[in-house]
Amino acid sequence: MATAYADDLLIAVSIAEVENCTNIEMTKIKRWSKENKLQFNYQKSHVMLISRRRKDRKSIDIYLNNGRLEQVNKMKYLGIIIDSKFTFNEHIKYATDRCIKLINALSKSARISWGLRPEALKIIYNGAVFPKLLYAAPLWIESMKRKYNRAKYIRVQDSLT
Repeated sequence: MATAYADDLLIAVSIAEVENCTNIEMTKIKRWSKENKLQFNYQKSHVMLISRRRKDRKSIDIYLNNGRLEQVNKMKYLGIIIDSKFTFNEHIKYATDRCIKLINALSKSARISWGLRPEALKIIYNGAVFPKLLYAAPLWIESMKRKYNRAKYIRVQDSLT
């Protein structure tokens, strides 16, 4: 399966024959890019094996433009951090940390001149924080069943008080 958005491309291949199938697809991508006078930078491209099973092979060799793609354990794709176990724990940590930094910065500047009233907190939360917290929720919502992930979201709400 291939998914493209603007200049981002994601290719998903099943675990069986992962190297062979992926390298065949990469050859097709190289041919297409040459025909369309585009070039992909293999140094900015990564490969990640997603599996919850421990016995799956750890290292895979995928090539683009004669360069071996770096294998990573997590990657950011369209603002979502995907990890090799598909837990989304890193994404939840990233989103909540960003929201807390945003709340702290906004509340610090708001207190300097006029103070932060409950109405302002609600506007900040609904306009800036809430959308960041819920971005791509259908992908990672199952991760919220874990207590430690829910606690991170509660921490964001607590930082508003």
